[in-house]
Amino acid sequence: MMAKGVQLIKSSPIYSGSISLRNDKFSLNGKVISKEIVEHKDSVGVVAASGSDVILVTQYRRAAGKVLLEIPAGKIEKGETPEQAAVREMAEEIGYSGKLKPLLRWYLAPGYSTEFMHVFVATNLKKIKRGTLDDDENIRIKKMKLSAALKKCINGEIQDCKTIAALFAYSQSD
Repeated sequence: MMAKGVQLIKSSPIYSGSISLRNDKFSLNGKVISKEIVEHKDSVGVVAASGSDVILVTQYRRAAGKVLLEIPAGKIEKGETPEQAAVREMAEEIGYSGKLKPLLRWYLAPGYSTEFMHVFVATNLKKIKRGTLDDDENIRIKKMKLSAALKKCINGEIQDCKTIAALFAYSQSD
């Protein structure tokens, strides 16, 4: 849905790869604006919950230049539903299956990216054979109390926004 007073003038591709970059020129209330937009596949995240515990992963993130503590997450592949992608990501990253329930849906960084994320809660977890990780994934599994994870969000040990938002939303859900 285009906002009132907004009109696209031109959209020009800059780069195309696993993500793409484009420059959009548009008018906003009579002013011409130029904005670079990252085109990114939609994604999923999973709060894998077992009693009062959650299963997180550590993963080196090149853009941040460090290892981050996160919920299992990944891109939705072509032909997958968000639910199918969540099942696949759980199997690959943590080696669990479970009953999925939608928790949240949001844009991760709407100021510059098209990425839209679907976050699920997984319960009734069952250990399964862990799937194959992507080449850029060096994941370690970390099981901890939800209360401890929330403290890590507050004290800055967890710095990933999807993880912080998902854990706090889960802590407030029924």
